[in-house]
Amino acid sequence: MLVALIAFTVSCKQNPKKKAIAEAKPVEKEWIDIFDGVSLAGWHQFNSAEISDAWTVEDGAMVFNPALKEKGTSNDIITDSEYTNFELSLEWNIGEVGNSGIFWGVKEGEGFNKPYQTGPEIQVLDNERHPDSFQNPNFHQAGALYDMVEPTQDVCKPAGEWNHVLLSIDYNANKGSVKLNNVEIVAFPLSGPEWDTLVANSKFADWEDFAKYKTGKIGLQDHGDKVSYRNIKIREL
Repeated sequence: MLVALIAFTVSCKQNPKKKAIAEAKPVEKEWIDIFDGVSLAGWHQFNSAEISDAWTVEDGAMVFNPALKEKGTSNDIITDSEYTNFELSLEWNIGEVGNSGIFWGVKEGEGFNKPYQTGPEIQVLDNERHPDSFQNPNFHQAGALYDMVEPTQDVCKPAGEWNHVLLSIDYNANKGSVKLNNVEIVAFPLSGPEWDTLVANSKFADWEDFAKYKTGKIGLQDHGDKVSYRNIKIREL
């Protein structure tokens, strides 16, 4: 043991660059649960202090049941906390012919009426049945950066089954990506000419506040269909 320690010390003295690299290696941050599996603590309805009764917790999952929503209301929910550079990991389960979505960079307040006004969306969809799956041509499929970047392949499990998504947003590296069921299907820049072109070619081209905020809240969409989310956790980068 003593011999090995002496050898390591000598090696570091002989190669100071190697020692500096080892010391500079960043410490990876831990995953933090942002849904405790038993309550909706840490979440609230967009632009409201309360959450609709349509959102419940069942068997460790956050469930939206449209049959319980008040007619004519929108019940998107968002996190209490804001995030900038992060990895978001969660599982979703969509009902048949269902549609929902995951937002980031969401801002609230006067002048903001919907999470998607500011926050880009990762699509949650029944790819087999929902008509959006066959439009534009695949820019509205599950896992797509909605209306901007289509998935490279369809790895979505059928409605009624759990799908795992890993969303990575890193403004420092100017890279966003989506892994669906452990397969990277979408990658995109977060700023610059290529990003500007993606926005310009989408329905958001004339939306003044769309994707303008690097720091914002995570959102889950009420699109009028039953959807469940579970094992929601985040790791800041």
